Amino acid sequence: MTEIETEGNAQPYSVSELAFALKRTIEDAYGFVRLRGELSKVTFHGNGHIYLDLKDERASIAGVVWRGQAKSLAVRPETGLEVIVTGKVTTYPGRSQYQIIIETMEPAGVGALLAQLERLKAKLAAEGLFAPEQKRALPATPAIIGVITSPTGAVIRDILHRIADRWPCRVIVWPVVVQGDQAAAQVRAAIEGFSALAPGGAIPRPDLIIVARGGGSVEDLWPFNDEALARAAAASSIPLISAVGHETDTTLIDFVADRRAPTPTAAAEIATPVFADLAAALADYERRMIRSGARMMDLARARLGAAAGRLPRITDLVALVTQRLDLASGRLGSALTANVAVHRHDLAARGASLRPRLLIGALEVRSGTVDALTRRLGPLVNRSLTLAGERLATLEKLRLSLDPDRPLSRGFARVERDGGQLVRSADAVKSGEAVTLVFHDGRRGAVIDAAAVPTAARRPTPPRAEQGRLF
Repeated sequence: MTEIETEGNAQPYSVSELAFALKRTIEDAYGFVRLRGELSKVTFHGNGHIYLDLKDERASIAGVVWRGQAKSLAVRPETGLEVIVTGKVTTYPGRSQYQIIIETMEPAGVGALLAQLERLKAKLAAEGLFAPEQKRALPATPAIIGVITSPTGAVIRDILHRIADRWPCRVIVWPVVVQGDQAAAQVRAAIEGFSALAPGGAIPRPDLIIVARGGGSVEDLWPFNDEALARAAAASSIPLISAVGHETDTTLIDFVADRRAPTPTAAAEIATPVFADLAAALADYERRMIRSGARMMDLARARLGAAAGRLPRITDLVALVTQRLDLASGRLGSALTANVAVHRHDLAARGASLRPRLLIGALEVRSGTVDALTRRLGPLVNRSLTLAGERLATLEKLRLSLDPDRPLSRGFARVERDGGQLVRSADAVKSGEAVTLVFHDGRRGAVIDAAAVPTAARRPTPPRAEQGRLF
């Protein structure tokens, strides 16, 4: 519209044209802004986008964090958190609303970080992640220790040197960055990676994990306040020692770890015993065991001597038995003689009542019984044999009458198919079929000729043996 145009001849805009013209104007003018404010109405959408409001005491502006940028934010958006964001201002034509598309977000000062940390600590404490009963005991003599820290710097050297001085064990270092945007994700992946190792695999599974980092500012140590990292540490299947920062530094991982060490060097001391101390203690235990064993032997020997003094002598114990044996052996000869005399008298008494006539009479009675049975047995056997012969003759006649080959001797023939199947009817064979004629003195082949047989006569009289062909 030019300056000479008046209200009457101005070109009208459509609503869309005006909305998108304003959108381009705002985006050109505010393509990059850095904005400070307090977060409110934070909403995490199911598709990964984050919708929120930024406000101060006098104004409010809507904000959007797209899913691709949400993963790289330095802090997790929470209602009430004061942050500094960067992005571009644009409009949403569908609602005539302007908003800021957020690309980065960082806390606005240490106070905001600590406030966010306190809210997260209260949340995890309410879930029981800090409870003492959740803490696991550390192994007394670990064979393998996993260390999650930066592969360079004084921390790893101090830990390795301290462990080497105290306890001969294997140390596996999982290198990670311990500062910056990627630190929390890498430390979490290391904890989960150690927990996923199978016992006896190619990479040994640690008995204990140490997460270590040197001291620094609140911002430097902030990755160890990450919620996902804290949950991974709490869920670790391997006991974990947190050694992040100096003694006065406190991070979220310290509360969920099974043990907190004030420094990385102290973590190495907590994780390992002193080999020399164990050897000295073992030697002391051995000396005490030997002295205790000697005292027990002396006491047992004294008790045995006292008990043995109250026992009777062997000669006293066997004297009475020996005397009884002597008395019994002295009476044994006369007792045997008397016993033989008694049995001899008893035998004579019983033998006097025996006479030959008694035995002969019993034999004569039994002999008469045998003779009577013999006389009766002969007729019975003869009668049984006669009956058996008659039954045998009857069965022989029946066998001859049922013999299928007997009619063959009278001029008959038997018709059989191949395989010996008997032909019982003229209808059972077909014209041209080969059959066998069985005679009493041999077998002959034949072929059925139906044309020579009248149709009405399907059951002819049995053929005679001299015909030699069956029609």
